Amino acid sequence: MSRLPAKVGISLRPEHYSILLEDQSNIAWLEIRPYDYFGEGGAPHHYLKKLTEKYPLAMHGHGLSLGSAESVNSDYLRALKKLMDRYPPVVVSETLCWSRWQGVYLSEPLPLPYNAETLDQVSINIKNVQNSLGRRILIENPSCYLSLEANTMSEGAFFEELLRHTGCGLLLDLNNLYVSAMNTGQDPSKVLASYPMAAVQEIHLSGHSLQPLDEDNMLLVTNHSADIWKPVWQLYREALTALPRPVATLIEWYADPAPFDVILASAVKANGILQESLSARGVRS
Repeated sequence: MSRLPAKVGISLRPEHYSILLEDQSNIAWLEIRPYDYFGEGGAPHHYLKKLTEKYPLAMHGHGLSLGSAESVNSDYLRALKKLMDRYPPVVVSETLCWSRWQGVYLSEPLPLPYNAETLDQVSINIKNVQNSLGRRILIENPSCYLSLEANTMSEGAFFEELLRHTGCGLLLDLNNLYVSAMNTGQDPSKVLASYPMAAVQEIHLSGHSLQPLDEDNMLLVTNHSADIWKPVWQLYREALTALPRPVATLIEWYADPAPFDVILASAVKANGILQESLSARGVRS
């Protein structure tokens, strides 16, 4: 399999290992954060081995710190390659961000200014990663919480140049897009229209929360532990219409335990929207 099925998958959480082994629902594939499985054994590997016999697997993280001016962490890259050899994934993806400085990892991935200097550095890092892994990777758009003065191009234009420079693909996180647009005073639909949609290989859907800044202003914060908001569902419909072909969709929920039924409900809703889109195209799932 060279591509994830154009169906709905979910983030793999330890409390759902057994459920997913027995599950007869329409969950089509699973995504893991690679660094959760860098250990050699134990329950995580016991269950992951069984699950990868049943579900296609994707690996997604931000530990490579692709936006760092330092070179990509060679130890992390070796650990990732080892995990990939053990459980060959269909897709490997990373968030466009920096998360490491002088050997110290940050608790949250931080966005980058969209300019020529960033483009050059990120392109070098992505090329090094792709050469080391021997495969193309997907790059995810990050959540942004303020406008950076160093920006000289839009996010959509930056990704278009990044794809041209590196040959990577695009993972379109619609919650991140919505959060970034609202925090920086942009129209999410117009931001979506600026993306190179032909390069999108996967879509992420997740939740966010509101963080008060003062009496008059709120900040939207991605948290991966909340229901998907109505405007993000609308962006999903717009994205499916704009895509030249159907792609895989992930319900991303890593933080804070949630009952499987809660995550499954979002997956069922996404699958319904996806099926409507496929029917409109005359495509059978």
